[in-house]
Order: sequence, then C-alpha cells, then structure tokens
Amino acid sequence: MADMKKHKLGWIGIGRMGYAMAERLAQAGCDISVWNRTRSKAEPLAASGAKVVDSLTDLPDCDIVFIMVSTGKDVKEVLFGANGVMSKGKAPQIVVDSTSISLEESAEIRETLSSKGVKLLAAPVSGNAQVIKAGKLTVVASGPQDAFDAVSPYLAAIGQGVSYVGDGELARIAKICHNVMLGVVIQNLCEITVLAEKAGMQHHAFLDFHVTFTPKLLRKDLDLGLNAGKTYGVPMPLTSLTRDIVPTLIGHGYTDQDFATLLLLQAKASGIELQPENVEIGDGLSAESGSMNDGRSTVSLRNR
Repeated sequence: MADMKKHKLGWIGIGRMGYAMAERLAQAGCDISVWNRTRSKAEPLAASGAKVVDSLTDLPDCDIVFIMVSTGKDVKEVLFGANGVMSKGKAPQIVVDSTSISLEESAEIRETLSSKGVKLLAAPVSGNAQVIKAGKLTVVASGPQDAFDAVSPYLAAIGQGVSYVGDGELARIAKICHNVMLGVVIQNLCEITVLAEKAGMQHHAFLDFHVTFTPKLLRKDLDLGLNAGKTYGVPMPLTSLTRDIVPTLIGHGYTDQDFATLLLLQAKASGIELQPENVEIGDGLSAESGSMNDGRSTVSLRNR
C-alpha cells in the first residue's frame, strides 16, 4: 500500500470538481494544503483533514501542487502571477494540472516550469462531482515518467482508471478529443430525443440530464478541438456545426444552465416546448440506466 504521506501536497481550485477531488485526497490521509480564491468555499475541507491556506505563497513548500481551475490564463496566474505560487522564488517539485487548456498553453506552461526546475504532469479528468464521490473518476496523464510514478498513488486515490499516455501534451489532446465527441454526441442526442417526443414518447424515458456544465465552457472545449484540428490538419465539419449552435443557446439566456439545455433549444426549433416530467432517473452510476459521464454533467440515456 502506498504511503499517502510520502509527499506534501498542495491544491489550487475548489470548484465542483476541485472540491470533490481534494476531499478524496484529504480523506485518504494525505498531507494536503488547499487554496481557493474564495476561502470560505475551501474551509469545509478542514473537516476531512485538509489545511486551508490564505495565500498561494504558502504552497511552494509542497512537493506536489495540483491545479484545477477554469482556463489556461488562470493556471498561469496562480503559478506565475504577482502573488502566485512561485512569486517568492520557491517552487514545488511537480505541478499536476487537471484544467482543460489548449496544447499551446500547456506547452508554454511546461517550458516555463522546466526553466525553474519544476516538472509538469498534465492530468485532465473525466467525470463530475458525483462520479468522484463514487470513486469512478478517470484520469489521463502525460509528462515525465518519473513525475507520473510519484503522482500516480494520489491520482489513484482520487478515482479509478488512471492512464499514462506518454510525454508532453498527449493527455491534453486525449481530453480535447473526448470533450469534442461529447459535444457532438449531445447535440445528436437532443435531436433524436425531440424526434421521439414529437412522435409521442415522454422524453424522460429516452434522455435526461443533471446540471453541472455551462454552454460557455462547452464552447471553450469545442474551440480547443477546432484549434487542434487546424494545428494537425484535420477537417472537423461536425464539430464546427455543433460549435455554431452553442452561441444561439447562450443568446437564448441559458448561460447559467447545463449545456444539455441544447435539448430545449432543439425543441423550440422543432415547434414544441418541453415540460418537466418530475420523474426520478438514475445518475449514471448505477446499473439501472445507461449514461454518458462527460466530465462535466451526467446525461442518462435510458435503456428501454
């Protein structure tokens, strides 16, 4: 059994995903310090054994620092900003970044860290807060082999299915491909669900969803995919069509709801308005329903 106190851990970012991931590390007995821009969101983790710190400059003494924030700009700010982790001249041995960012941003961050003697492990994840709590989060990692070897016990404590895919930014491209597939599939599921509804089927019997991931974040992921397609010379017409639909969703005011509200947009385009059916459905973590755990929301495709 791995020694979960072998390294001193730091954690940056306590959103839906970050909180649940940091909580599992704390509950596994890790020596972990957490920082979040809004301290009050991190404070409940103290009950699980985490130390809540006031400043990013409290983290350079950690051996390994995990990051789970929103964008590549945020990653750069928490690491290299005026009040960032490295602003006082100290640095951790390894940075593990689970943020969904572009290949170019990741390579730039990797190069900057390397110049300071720090190894970067890109470790994007697939699942949501419920998936994490169930211990079923999956992780794909890339970077130096020795960094992965050091970090893998902690990634295994967060979830299951930890895969090492090699050096550099390969984990980023794996995650981008995954999210692009989900965006395109969601749009297709919305189309066929509305078709089933108009034919007389109740939509809860076919597809439903729980709110966790916004249309703006879906747009970001699709843009990452299209940019990667340009970089590698891969035409992506279906991704482009799906990307073009998302601003319409945002324009209709669904900015703070789940991206699966594409279903409601599709219904409007088809001349109907879907109404809540108030039926209990599975969350995708049990045997009763098939599901697509997209790393952000849980979309359940019912087996009938």
